[in-house]
Amino acid sequence: MFSKFTSILQHAVEALAPSLPLQEDFVYHWKAITHYYIETSDDKAPVTDTNIPSHLEQMLDILTQEEGERESGETGPCMEYLLHHKILETLYTLGKADCPPGMKQQVLTFYTKLLGRIRQPLLPHINVHRPVQKLIRLCGEVLAAPTENEEIQFLCIVCAKLKQDPYLVNFFLEVGILSNQSEAKTPGEAEGVKENLSAPDTGQPQAEEQADPPEEPQVAAAGASAGPTTNNNNNSNYNLVTSLLSLTKSPDGRIVVKACEGLMLLVSLPEPAAARCLTENTELCELLTDRLVAFYKALPQSMDPLDIETVESVNWGLDVYNLKEDAAVFTGKRALISFLSWLDYCDQLIKEAQKSAAAVMAKAVKERFFVSVMEPQLMQTSEVGILTSTALLNRIIRQVTSEALLQEMVYFLLGEDGGPETVATIAQTPLRHRLIEHCDHLSDEISIMTLRLFEQLIQKPNQHILHNLVLRSLEERNYLENKPQEEREPMENGQPHDAVDLEEDPLFGDDLSPDRRLSSSDWLSSSPPLSPEHSKCEGKTEVHKIVNSFLCLVPDEAKSSYQVEGTGYDTYLRDAHRQFRDYCGVCQRWDWRGNPKPFEKCNLDSPFFEGHFLKVLFDRMGRILDQPYDVNLQVTSVLSKLSLLPHPHMHEYLLDPYINLAPGCRSLFSVIVRVVGDLMLRIQRIPDFTPKLLLVRKRLLGLEPEGINIDHMTLLEGVIVLEEFCKELAAIAFVKFHATASSSP
Repeated sequence: MFSKFTSILQHAVEALAPSLPLQEDFVYHWKAITHYYIETSDDKAPVTDTNIPSHLEQMLDILTQEEGERESGETGPCMEYLLHHKILETLYTLGKADCPPGMKQQVLTFYTKLLGRIRQPLLPHINVHRPVQKLIRLCGEVLAAPTENEEIQFLCIVCAKLKQDPYLVNFFLEVGILSNQSEAKTPGEAEGVKENLSAPDTGQPQAEEQADPPEEPQVAAAGASAGPTTNNNNNSNYNLVTSLLSLTKSPDGRIVVKACEGLMLLVSLPEPAAARCLTENTELCELLTDRLVAFYKALPQSMDPLDIETVESVNWGLDVYNLKEDAAVFTGKRALISFLSWLDYCDQLIKEAQKSAAAVMAKAVKERFFVSVMEPQLMQTSEVGILTSTALLNRIIRQVTSEALLQEMVYFLLGEDGGPETVATIAQTPLRHRLIEHCDHLSDEISIMTLRLFEQLIQKPNQHILHNLVLRSLEERNYLENKPQEEREPMENGQPHDAVDLEEDPLFGDDLSPDRRLSSSDWLSSSPPLSPEHSKCEGKTEVHKIVNSFLCLVPDEAKSSYQVEGTGYDTYLRDAHRQFRDYCGVCQRWDWRGNPKPFEKCNLDSPFFEGHFLKVLFDRMGRILDQPYDVNLQVTSVLSKLSLLPHPHMHEYLLDPYINLAPGCRSLFSVIVRVVGDLMLRIQRIPDFTPKLLLVRKRLLGLEPEGINIDHMTLLEGVIVLEEFCKELAAIAFVKFHATASSSP
């Protein structure tokens, strides 16, 4: 009570007294603090019962006022006094001793406000960065400490200052031996504080302060500034990171978020020494992966894939939740959101990180999470486990955006092999092989989920995905018949004489009704007109023939879309325009030539293997009349995404019906032709086929209520998917041709 009265009286006296010059006022407040330690005998009273907090605040106000009154960058006498008299060193010692109780909190606040309020760079000064470094070591020592809030505020202001001037980070990379020696001296500092403070103050720099310590280089600038030394020692301590890592384990979620923000700033610093120290001498990688593994293992063994797919996206740091509400939605929602939130943090941290640090962190996530935890889940035999883990992997793929983490995830899933794929080598990467086999699993749910996973994967901006899954098998164009030019039959209308003339085929011959054939005016009206010189492209089939080939594949009696409004070809044209533009944006930085690889440079003698992925897709496409509707939708969705890729070999192999295939080879068009041939035979055996087909289409569109069961439902639904897929392929072929023609010189 008496001390509070004294404080009030002192403030009253100060208010009435004439204002002193700033330096005298500054020295007065510092002397008041030092006199407390000299004169008081009761060091058990909390610091809040003393005048120390008030004096510290006054000192900050004076320093701020002084800077505001001087030219930018000029150091005033009060700041010079603080630097030369090692006030920050003394405050650090008092804070470490926490004398009186609560002093550590006051010191942390003083440092934070000093660094935050003063605009001129302070950290280059040896008498600033050295005590700052020492104070950093005190942070995070005790979990749930009463000073946690002040600690994280202090650490974050240091991180912000380093972000402004990244080179200063070299001050905070300490060689282990020096760090230990300096720490060994500190126990005696607390006992000697009163003796140091009682030494007479002349207002001038002390003799020993006039020479810089040997571990710091000299500088010419005033104010005892020192330049940082780049530290290449592998034994460096990065105490700023270590303290932040400790605070990420705080039970207070706000402290954890602030610590994560601080780490985000530090990993982005471009200094190579800091990046190396970050990954080699701290536990950052362990923190990321251990917590990711812990959150993943907290998930239920069985979860509904739809819940996993549709749960709202959560950005890290915004993970606000209500346990009762989450449990009411579905079991495991809270655990799933926590996992996805931490995954988002890992992804963003790697995305922001300096390049070499990002690569190390991404590899750690691959080895310690994907390989160690996820791979056994994906390789298990339990159908429930496979379904849940595949759905989670699909969600992970969807969420990852950092280039380094995506690359490591792709290597985990597909392997790093880029050479030609053969039947003998498809099992060399066990996980890749298993996932592709799951596209044709006995469980339709597993098949659909795995197909969705690959659909998500092939849309990611990573060239290795497409090369590994598809393009390496098409690289040599050995799906084409290999005959010397002189042995080939003469060309008629741009096609070999012995090639199957699709227009002569009974499935889509010249006697087609106008409804079945798309006229030139129809397919051109959906896009800007082509100039005469673009009507044909060297080495390419005329586009209207290709479009009509796909549109006319399904026979009249198997078509039903023309009887339902809003299911026309033009809808697919609009979608194809948009999707192809998006794909071109993703693939523009890859070296994909506009024209196919010249024949003379292709190894046409090597046997063609379509690749494991395309083989499974073609096999499933061949069974479209016998598979569930949802499976068919997913198979055709993946194939349409592949067809949209702006690669000449992909376009040729998947979208050109007129290519002359080598013996034993198949293309997407040839697979569909076989399906149509099978359909023609089946139609004859089903009475009232066309009315039933129309009824099924209307039910699928919600235009007709569910009624009595219809025979051959799977077949009828398969025919509808087939018709729509052919329209989609026709639209894609046209859009790609038009884009190529428009970009030609």
